Amino acid sequence: MSFRTPEILRSVILDDVRGAQKMLSGVARMTPMEGSRHLTRLVGAPVHLKCENLQRTGSFKLRGAYVRIAGLRPEERAAGVVAASAGNHAQGVALASSLLGVRSTVFMPVGAPLPKVAATREYGADVRLVGHVVDETLAAAEEYARETGAVFIHPFDHPDIVAGQGTVGLEILEQCPEVRTILVGVGGGGLVAGIAVAVKALRPDVKVIGVQAEGAAAYPPSLAAGRPVSIDAPTTMADGIKVGRPGDVPFKIIGDLVDDVRTVSEGELSSALLLCLERAKMVVEPAGASTVAALLSDPTSFEGPVVALLSGGNVDPLLMQRILRHGMAAAGRYLSLRLRLTDRPGALAGLLGALSVADANVLDVSHVRTDPRLGLTEVEVELHLETKGPEHCEEVAATLRANGYTILD
Repeated sequence: MSFRTPEILRSVILDDVRGAQKMLSGVARMTPMEGSRHLTRLVGAPVHLKCENLQRTGSFKLRGAYVRIAGLRPEERAAGVVAASAGNHAQGVALASSLLGVRSTVFMPVGAPLPKVAATREYGADVRLVGHVVDETLAAAEEYARETGAVFIHPFDHPDIVAGQGTVGLEILEQCPEVRTILVGVGGGGLVAGIAVAVKALRPDVKVIGVQAEGAAAYPPSLAAGRPVSIDAPTTMADGIKVGRPGDVPFKIIGDLVDDVRTVSEGELSSALLLCLERAKMVVEPAGASTVAALLSDPTSFEGPVVALLSGGNVDPLLMQRILRHGMAAAGRYLSLRLRLTDRPGALAGLLGALSVADANVLDVSHVRTDPRLGLTEVEVELHLETKGPEHCEEVAATLRANGYTILD
């Protein structure tokens, strides 16, 4: 069975996106757009957040999945559909299939977050856990399609998927007609390609800028080469945009219509997720926060008003905990110190008293007494502190030095 036919490689035009919008009426929500005063001050122009993290299933993926499955012929629907995904696409396909009365089978990696697995099952899919990496899971789904005749629903590389995701662009123009720049997270490219098709057809003056994680940035080298190029072992916490090769369908559109593709670091992703939670009160996954990370990395380079798309909010609670700690460290709100004390009663109490005066919150304390570098009466103390930012970190260190403590390298 071939997954790459001439029909699949056709391009997408504005009429396709408008048709998808009609098809999605009553299915996908018009998600809200919220202003951000903090980002507006930072950028020096109005910044709005397009909240697809509040879409049904928690991401934009429902849009493309529904349009793709709704466009199947009756005999294709009867054969059912199959998909491979670690999360958002899985849930989109599962709900879309249930709404359309189509049987769905979704292959997910063995290590997929349990909340995403549970949600996909609750939306009606037969979930099968196969493989430890997405490539293995994808191969299993394609093999299932060949054996059963089920239609494989690609997460980004099909014109119907691109057209469905493009409906986000129509909503942005309706909700913020004065927009000058739209930021979109990029994995395989279906979302930014669809948005670019809609926006550039109606407002060619608006800049559409893609954002990728540095460790999974396949588009910059692909655009430079003029063809999709695979990168080895993409690595990023943003699993929603962790794609090693651009899709053929979105690649051509992006090359023609998208103004720029930028990259952001893991630290910037963590800081952006923390900002969304604290300032916007939005639970956003790392991929969804990539656009905010781009604003944080180079705030004055965007012409406003700016719309930053929060593409999804499906984040595992344990991952969220780790990311928030990483984000707080990147923002200078964690401080780790090592000091040597005289090993006598009251020494630690005196140190904690000095930290209390400095208004630092102690998260963890560990003692080392057996290091050969230590004297007979010495103990090394490692402290993990919560602070108010980089300036406060300096104040805490200065207070300790003023009290006679030596901070080790």
